[in-house]
Amino acid sequence: MTDFNGKTVVITGGADGIGKALAINLMAQGARVVVTDIDQAKLSDFSTSIQTGWDGTFELLDVTDQSAVQRLIEDVKEEFGNIDYMFNNAGIAVTGDSRDISMEQWRKVTEVNQWGVIYGAMATFKIMAAQGSGHIVNIASLAGLIPFPTNLPYSATKSAVVGLSMSLRAEGHDLGVKVSVVCPGFIRSNIFEATEMINVPREKMVSNIAFKLVETDVAAEKILKGV
Repeated sequence: MTDFNGKTVVITGGADGIGKALAINLMAQGARVVVTDIDQAKLSDFSTSIQTGWDGTFELLDVTDQSAVQRLIEDVKEEFGNIDYMFNNAGIAVTGDSRDISMEQWRKVTEVNQWGVIYGAMATFKIMAAQGSGHIVNIASLAGLIPFPTNLPYSATKSAVVGLSMSLRAEGHDLGVKVSVVCPGFIRSNIFEATEMINVPREKMVSNIAFKLVETDVAAEKILKGV
């Protein structure tokens, strides 16, 4: 397994769910983790809960703001000298019949799930290429590989992340930059509570999931083993 001790890691959407579990696992292994999220309250709660001796920095970040993402990545590079890992994890969803989902809802999901990953990956890729090393990890979804009716914006954007990642992986090969894409199934995270439901009862949707939900710490361990 990769030795993350002393490595500099950036995680978007890192105050909850898979992102938080990744941050905890990496800090426990001795990594220097920059945790970013749009939710200040969750960032604050996370920052006060970390173990003594863990190296964590907590930054407010809206991944749909290209300038903010670029500035964050440049600041991390300037402060720590390099970026070893970038986890583009922030994501949202909207659930409903495609006839009921508005273009504004499509746009919102696309801005976070697709453009947010593009901003993070491209800003980091240039730095890592100049370093001659680094690893970008994009969190997509099983929905990016198979049909996911009632979640068209989510499925479409996660498919885009898969395509982006595979193509960027090929470009990065001779530059020393690795690129991975993760396609989790059903994870026990806050996404089911945070997802906007359009004419769909939330409780019925969650209760009808036919698979055992994977705990976030288990998902994080499997992701890092894959990395």
